[in-house]
Amino acid sequence: MMTLSDTWLDLFGLAGVLNPLSLLIGVVLGWKADQPAKLAIAAFAGAVLSLFIEAGWRTIGLPELIPHDAGALAMIPFRFLGAGVIASVAYMIARKRAA
Repeated sequence: MMTLSDTWLDLFGLAGVLNPLSLLIGVVLGWKADQPAKLAIAAFAGAVLSLFIEAGWRTIGLPELIPHDAGALAMIPFRFLGAGVIASVAYMIARKRAA
Protein backbone atom coordinates (compact mmCIF):
# COMPACT_ATOMS: atom_id res chain seq x y z
CA MET A 1 0.00 0.00 0.00
CA MET A 2 1.38 3.40 -0.98
CA THR A 3 0.82 6.41 1.22
CA LEU A 4 1.91 10.01 0.90
CA SER A 5 4.67 11.22 3.16
CA ASP A 6 4.08 14.02 5.63
CA THR A 7 5.80 16.47 3.29
CA TRP A 8 3.32 15.78 0.48
CA LEU A 9 0.42 16.06 2.90
CA ASP A 10 1.76 19.45 3.99
CA LEU A 11 2.08 20.60 0.37
CA PHE A 12 -1.47 19.60 -0.48
CA GLY A 13 -2.82 20.89 2.84
CA LEU A 14 -2.75 24.11 4.84
CA ALA A 15 0.97 24.72 4.32
CA GLY A 16 0.72 24.53 0.52
CA VAL A 17 -2.33 24.72 -1.74
CA LEU A 18 -4.79 25.70 1.01
CA ASN A 19 -2.55 28.20 2.81
CA PRO A 20 -4.83 30.91 4.26
CA LEU A 21 -2.36 33.75 3.63
CA SER A 22 -1.83 32.93 -0.03
CA LEU A 23 -5.58 32.41 -0.54
CA LEU A 24 -6.37 35.75 1.10
CA ILE A 25 -3.83 37.59 -1.04
CA GLY A 26 -5.12 35.79 -4.15
CA VAL A 27 -8.73 36.75 -3.39
CA VAL A 28 -7.90 40.41 -2.82
CA LEU A 29 -5.73 40.77 -5.91
CA GLY A 30 -8.09 38.68 -8.06
CA TRP A 31 -11.02 40.86 -6.98
CA LYS A 32 -9.13 44.03 -7.88
CA ALA A 33 -7.74 42.73 -11.18
CA ASP A 34 -9.07 44.52 -14.24
CA GLN A 35 -7.56 42.15 -16.82
CA PRO A 36 -7.32 38.35 -16.86
CA ALA A 37 -3.54 38.55 -17.40
CA LYS A 38 -3.19 40.03 -13.92
CA LEU A 39 -4.37 36.77 -12.39
CA ALA A 40 -0.88 35.29 -12.88
CA ILE A 41 0.53 38.25 -10.96
CA ALA A 42 -2.04 37.69 -8.22
CA ALA A 43 -1.06 34.01 -8.00
CA PHE A 44 2.65 34.79 -7.83
CA ALA A 45 2.12 37.53 -5.27
CA GLY A 46 -0.01 35.20 -3.15
CA ALA A 47 2.70 32.54 -3.16
CA VAL A 48 5.67 34.80 -2.50
CA LEU A 49 4.10 37.26 -0.07
CA SER A 50 2.69 34.45 2.06
CA LEU A 51 6.20 32.99 2.35
CA PHE A 52 7.63 36.43 3.25
CA ILE A 53 4.98 36.91 5.93
CA GLU A 54 5.65 33.46 7.37
CA ALA A 55 9.41 34.07 7.39
CA GLY A 56 8.92 37.40 9.14
CA TRP A 57 6.57 35.77 11.62
CA ARG A 58 9.19 33.13 12.48
CA THR A 59 12.04 35.67 12.54
CA ILE A 60 10.48 37.73 15.31
CA GLY A 61 10.06 34.56 17.35
CA LEU A 62 6.34 33.93 17.15
CA PRO A 63 5.20 30.30 16.99
CA GLU A 64 4.27 28.83 13.64
CA LEU A 65 0.55 28.90 12.96
CA ILE A 66 0.75 25.99 10.53
CA PRO A 67 3.74 23.76 11.31
CA HIS A 68 5.24 22.01 8.29
CA ASP A 69 8.42 20.30 7.19
CA ALA A 70 8.43 21.40 3.55
CA GLY A 71 10.88 24.04 2.37
CA ALA A 72 9.98 27.36 0.81
CA LEU A 73 11.00 26.31 -2.70
CA ALA A 74 8.78 23.27 -2.46
CA MET A 75 5.79 25.34 -1.34
CA ILE A 76 5.90 28.07 -4.01
CA PRO A 77 4.29 26.05 -6.85
CA PHE A 78 1.56 24.71 -4.57
CA ARG A 79 0.75 28.13 -3.13
CA PHE A 80 0.88 29.57 -6.67
CA LEU A 81 -1.73 27.02 -7.71
CA GLY A 82 -4.01 27.72 -4.74
CA ALA A 83 -3.73 31.51 -5.04
CA GLY A 84 -4.26 31.32 -8.81
CA VAL A 85 -7.43 29.28 -8.57
CA ILE A 86 -8.96 31.47 -5.87
CA ALA A 87 -7.88 34.66 -7.70
CA SER A 88 -9.67 33.38 -10.83
CA VAL A 89 -12.83 32.65 -8.85
CA ALA A 90 -12.71 36.10 -7.23
CA TYR A 91 -12.12 37.72 -10.64
CA MET A 92 -15.14 35.96 -12.16
CA ILE A 93 -17.38 36.91 -9.23
CA ALA A 94 -16.22 40.54 -9.36
CA ARG A 95 -16.85 40.74 -13.13
CA LYS A 96 -20.36 39.27 -12.74
CA ARG A 97 -21.17 41.73 -9.95
CA ALA A 98 -19.91 44.65 -12.06
CA ALA A 99 -22.04 43.66 -15.06
